Amino acid sequence: MDSAEFELSETDRKILRALQEDGRMTVQAIAERVGLSASPCLRRIRQMEKAGVIAAYAAVVDQKAVGLPVSVFISIKLERQRSVELDRFASAIATWPEIMECYLMTGQFDYLLRVVCADLGAYEAFLREKLTQVEGVSSIESSFALGQVKYSRVLPL
Repeated sequence: MDSAEFELSETDRKILRALQEDGRMTVQAIAERVGLSASPCLRRIRQMEKAGVIAAYAAVVDQKAVGLPVSVFISIKLERQRSVELDRFASAIATWPEIMECYLMTGQFDYLLRVVCADLGAYEAFLREKLTQVEGVSSIESSFALGQVKYSRVLPL
């Protein structure tokens, strides 16, 4: 069963909200919060893991605390939007750790990237040594984030 086939109950949604807010909660604490006993709560969690609804568990790291305070949003336009060029770009950037997110877009640009780096020099190196070297890129437009107004990792379930 995959996530497309999995039907979420209201209890499942409550469990997911709790896990998104604090992934280290014990099953007992989650069960109490959603009004179940521990056993059925754990069973529901395992079912959602198996179905791919729960994709992973991870620590959320503060980028500033680890020396990566700069966030840059980069709009990329390719010379052509054929499948082969789109795939080439996606393959080229897939392993670059500076890129936190990459979206294929509609509208004026083909891709939107969120990149983190230590400072302006690190961003310039990333731009010169990596991004400008990708074949088929016709324009790169960078916007630096001045501050973060809102960030959430909790989906509105």
